[in-house]
Amino acid sequence: MSDTIESADAPVPSKGFKFPTAYTILFALIALVALGTWIVPAGQYQRAENAELGREVPIPGTYETVDANPQGIVEVFLAPIGGFYNPDSYEAQAIDVALFVIIIGGFLGVVTRTGAIDHAIERSMSALKGREIWMIPILMAFFAVGGTTYGMAEESLAFYGLLIPVMLAARFDAVVAVAVILLGAGIGVLGSTINPFATVIASNAAGIAFTDGLTLRVFILVTGWAICSAYVMRYAVKVRAYPSKSIIADKKNEIAARFKSDGHDPDAPLSRSQILTLIIFAATFAIMIWGVSSQGWWMDKMSALFIAASILVGVASWMGEESFIDAFMAGAKDLLGVALIIGIARGIVVIMDAGKMTDTILHAGEGALSGLGPIGFINTMFGIELGLSFLVPSSSGLAVLSMPIMAPLADFSDVDRSLVVTAYQSANGLVNLINPTFAVVMGALAIGGVPYQRWLRFMWPLLLGLVVLVMGSLTIATLIN
Repeated sequence: MSDTIESADAPVPSKGFKFPTAYTILFALIALVALGTWIVPAGQYQRAENAELGREVPIPGTYETVDANPQGIVEVFLAPIGGFYNPDSYEAQAIDVALFVIIIGGFLGVVTRTGAIDHAIERSMSALKGREIWMIPILMAFFAVGGTTYGMAEESLAFYGLLIPVMLAARFDAVVAVAVILLGAGIGVLGSTINPFATVIASNAAGIAFTDGLTLRVFILVTGWAICSAYVMRYAVKVRAYPSKSIIADKKNEIAARFKSDGHDPDAPLSRSQILTLIIFAATFAIMIWGVSSQGWWMDKMSALFIAASILVGVASWMGEESFIDAFMAGAKDLLGVALIIGIARGIVVIMDAGKMTDTILHAGEGALSGLGPIGFINTMFGIELGLSFLVPSSSGLAVLSMPIMAPLADFSDVDRSLVVTAYQSANGLVNLINPTFAVVMGALAIGGVPYQRWLRFMWPLLLGLVVLVMGSLTIATLIN
């Protein structure tokens, strides 16, 4: 951004090129991966059932080339459909997440119509009296706990509608809200401690206890949280002082309009129905966190929870049936684009798996690690996992895919297997802060109205710092061990 202070509402001058939308980026990636299936040799590892993991895992040393299955133009256009569900088996892919997002939109539409959130935000901002900046590290710590304990990801999408108005009212911007949630949960996953979908699965696949290497992961978690909090706070202070410094200054009015309810007096006290709405609103998120963290809930039960909560809010506010349906449908419509992005992002993985590229890429990584010394091995492992994470954003999917192959190689380089697990989860967590194939990233940016290329501009200095943190931590731990 230029150092010249401009009006926050001033349009950004055209430079002759407009960066494509998230839809175009993701569809281009689908086509690019499909092209790769014509070039990259097809191959597969033999697989065996792992009783502890409850799924098949690749067997080291069994890779062999197989008949190619190149993906053509038909498969490219089918990929977004396959991203939602398997057209052959009708097995769900991302359809549950997409439906959850639409229902969340409906819930937020109903709550927003009551005006309760706006009133509560105005009062809370007045109570903070200039200390709003401290919301950032506190909330990031909250989301980091979710990431490190149970791999908080898709369920974090529910919080954007709550936090974006708060940050706008504090005179920050939507980037701050997106960063608090996405970086908070993301740094938690990067520094996973007891995350069953990353640390536990990867450790089981590596043949070690998930508590091995815990001290190093806690260090990465706490240090990473501190770095991310300081980085976002610095940006927030700059935006508050000079609104034109916001990377989305030209979208300020558009975003504010999406998260502001109509038809209420901002100076009026909260009504009883609005107080009851806020209680229902808070209780819904508390129940969701309890259900996900301790009861094994996933998208179906969370979706049902938000449908029930929407109805309760409608009744509590005496909204009326027609007004309730109108508010719910308007909110769902606002997040329909987010739901579509989620399916398209998943379509990239569909093409890659169908083209039998995944195991070939994994085999190349196996060859690159052979014969390296301890420090070279662990840092090369981290680099390979970074690359694999772009193609396989799922933490559990990447763990099952790579750990049975990569972990045994550590023995030949005299590297503790727990460091391999740490390298894997750190790489996966780092990449999924910006990964266009990760539906949570694209969904979050779509909700916040933050263009993908501007998010990259915001993130690249922080990413460099986190890479230094992880590689430095892995190197020191390798030397100590």
